[in-house]
Amino acid sequence: MTNHDAAAAVRPLTLAWVRRHLKAGERIVGAEALHGGATADMRRLTVGTRNGGTRHLVLRSFVDPTRQGPAEDLLHREADALTTLTGTGVTAPGLVAVDPSAAHCEYPSLLMTHLPGRTVLNDEGLETRLPLLARQLVAVHAVRPTVRPREYVALTTADTVVTPEGADAAVWAAAIDVIRRPAPRYEGRLLHRDFQPGNVLFDLPPKDPVDAGARITGVVDWAAASWGPADLDVAHCSTNLALLHGPTWGLRFTEAYQEAGGTLAAAAHERLYWQVRTPLAFSEEVQWVAQPWQEAGRTELTTRAVEERLDAYLTFLMNAPG
Repeated sequence: MTNHDAAAAVRPLTLAWVRRHLKAGERIVGAEALHGGATADMRRLTVGTRNGGTRHLVLRSFVDPTRQGPAEDLLHREADALTTLTGTGVTAPGLVAVDPSAAHCEYPSLLMTHLPGRTVLNDEGLETRLPLLARQLVAVHAVRPTVRPREYVALTTADTVVTPEGADAAVWAAAIDVIRRPAPRYEGRLLHRDFQPGNVLFDLPPKDPVDAGARITGVVDWAAASWGPADLDVAHCSTNLALLHGPTWGLRFTEAYQEAGGTLAAAAHERLYWQVRTPLAFSEEVQWVAQPWQEAGRTELTTRAVEERLDAYLTFLMNAPG
């Protein structure tokens, strides 16, 4: 096997497991580490086919403990989500095999098909990509699974929020008081739970600075798929956009989602509850949020810069008219 990256070698037991799930006459001819993931070790495998061509698969392995919960649970959820999405209006990888308890592999692993396209985190062309992201999320929420995934879990509490240095303490205290209230009632939807630019693949026309011909080729990383309010997914993507591109883009995504036909909580105080939950959650893990963006080329998004944008966005939300 030829490795394209010194760190891309697949462990022996995992390699044998992958080989058992290839088609007759196929072989693995290369492996390449995929960067940008925050919770798992990702490899793109190049498979030689019987007719002399190649195709790609993606191997996800949970080598270390995650903040999201046990790897076995995450892989079960991802496998179920990929199965649910087959044949829907949402393009996601196809499930090939899963070993959630590491019965065959060195680590809990999932093997899936590879989707074309790439993630786009730069500011240029965002005006064009934003409505595409919104329409894609509306499509996710329109999926009606035969078997519902587990209910969403919000780990952040009023007592775990970390107010950034230099932030307006009164604004943060008011936002924290918002999530002290009971969660509003909601109509459940299939949630991605990490829908944001880092998990959406685009096909972009070459040499087009505004991405006028951009299209989405797929949505990846379904390990946190859950059942809950659409507001939660919208708030998560809005917060990511606010941190990547500036606070106003967070509210612009919320508007774009509604313009695309998405429905959010009817009352302003209910919408605010979900809107502030994600920024408050991000306060606990700013460095973890910023690191993949820096590795992807957004080196200006230091931990401090992200903290400042987080403070600005939360202030924006708390001061926005109802």
